[in-house]
Amino acid sequence: MTPAELSQAVQSAVRAAVEAGELTVAVPETVTVERPKNRDHGDYATNVALQLAKAASMPPRQVAELVAARLRTLPGVAKVDIAGPGFLNVTFDAATQGELARSIVAAGAVYGHNDAFAGQRINLEFVSANPTGPIHIGGVRWAAVGDSLGRILRASGAEVTTEYYINDAGVQISKFGGSLYASANNRPVPEDGYVGEYINDIAAQILSDNPGILDLPEDEQRERFRTEGLRLMVAEIKRSMEEFGAHFDVWFSEKSLHDSGAVEKAVERLREQGHVFELDGATWLRTTDFGDDKDRVLIKADGETTYFASDAAYYLSKRDRGHDVNVYMLGADHHGYVNRLKAIAACAGDDPNRNIEVLIGQFVKMLKDGQEVRMSKRAGNIITIDDVIDWIGVDAARYTLSRSSTDSTITLDIDVLTSTSKENPVYYVQYAHTRMCGVARNAGDLGIDKGAAEEFKPELLSTEWETNLLGKLGEFPRIVAKAGELRQPHHVARYLEELAGVYHRFYDECRILPMGDDDVTDLNRARLWLAEATRTVIANGLALLGVSAPERM
Repeated sequence: MTPAELSQAVQSAVRAAVEAGELTVAVPETVTVERPKNRDHGDYATNVALQLAKAASMPPRQVAELVAARLRTLPGVAKVDIAGPGFLNVTFDAATQGELARSIVAAGAVYGHNDAFAGQRINLEFVSANPTGPIHIGGVRWAAVGDSLGRILRASGAEVTTEYYINDAGVQISKFGGSLYASANNRPVPEDGYVGEYINDIAAQILSDNPGILDLPEDEQRERFRTEGLRLMVAEIKRSMEEFGAHFDVWFSEKSLHDSGAVEKAVERLREQGHVFELDGATWLRTTDFGDDKDRVLIKADGETTYFASDAAYYLSKRDRGHDVNVYMLGADHHGYVNRLKAIAACAGDDPNRNIEVLIGQFVKMLKDGQEVRMSKRAGNIITIDDVIDWIGVDAARYTLSRSSTDSTITLDIDVLTSTSKENPVYYVQYAHTRMCGVARNAGDLGIDKGAAEEFKPELLSTEWETNLLGKLGEFPRIVAKAGELRQPHHVARYLEELAGVYHRFYDECRILPMGDDDVTDLNRARLWLAEATRTVIANGLALLGVSAPERM
């Protein structure tokens, strides 16, 4: 019985008590079932009786006894104890616990999937760096976290659209084009322009692709360098994201909002909601009504629309495309955007606590030989995504950037992340997977097969190391759903590290394959099932993080 199945069983027990007239409560839509830290408290515990007691007008222990009486009749339940104020501690017999191994192997790549967000349409926008240079390390963090979160939410039943917002309109793009123009014409970099070898590389590529461009009038040159530079930079960003394994369903152009008239239409839609006003010749949105620190200008007195107007049009575009929940994943220097974006949603008549979420990711540092690395050969003063991949590889980057809460600043130590030691977290988890694959290879070389599913004897998996491993495997679907709910993939990474540790202890204490010429026993086969179940969960968890599960290292 899996934790999810036990949750349903508890729910059914409550429903049966209600139908029998013993309880007068609403049957909970979900029941939380968790693995106790102290194994003396059973295999799983639930606080459902404590949750229902007030509504039932009964002491929690009395509610617990009504539920426990029904759980005790279930096949495979060895005992149900009532602890403390009313916790239910459930203990399975060995066969029921061991059966989980067969269930996991049968489920394969979909074990861990759940329906926690079924029916939700979620838009995840992440990275969205200006196309004026390579993706820097802060954007790399969001590429890892955002792509992993998309995978986790899909595994939890949501319909997810991943999106990159291309800021291809405005002053910064003009400065980018001007920097390319200056490089091609051997002129000084303009004030607040862009520098680095990549500027010279792109300018040279434009010269190669556009013979005679330097013969054009200056205005035409500048426009050509702007448009061609933008095209090449977006292509490079797409290449780097693909190499990093970060997939975007939509690449959305800010310029398209202006060209289509969507910005003007957004202003009128917000006006219809009653939150737009005129002051000093400018058009404003009264965002202070919804928690912003000041009202925001939509259209300046000279008639030029603001970036904020584009932000409003972009949010409305997401909603018009049918996304119920819109998640913005922004950098550490964007704290000021939280209230203003939520205010846009509120001014549009949406629920800012449901329809929009703004996540802020903190800074990333890199160390080499104990010293912080600050410079990139190509980009000058930033570390780029290509630098990160060259130094530590895609797997180490994705895993390490996803294994910490986005609320915290993290440090990537190049020496640790390129080592083959337990201190390297991605190596530690991947090594566990290769160890399981090695067991399967050795079994094959010895002509040993775990046997058909109907020959599996789960009751033999009864030692503390086996039951601990089974209990940890059963937690995986809950961990996936939790990571999706909290928008924090690091819960999956930390779980995998814990699971790897539990497996290594099982491996050290429980011999899987027979010694020498010893006969193959049902216990050997049962442990092969358990090893394969663990390999499945490790592989599934790594896949959610976009990290490979190698068979050899």
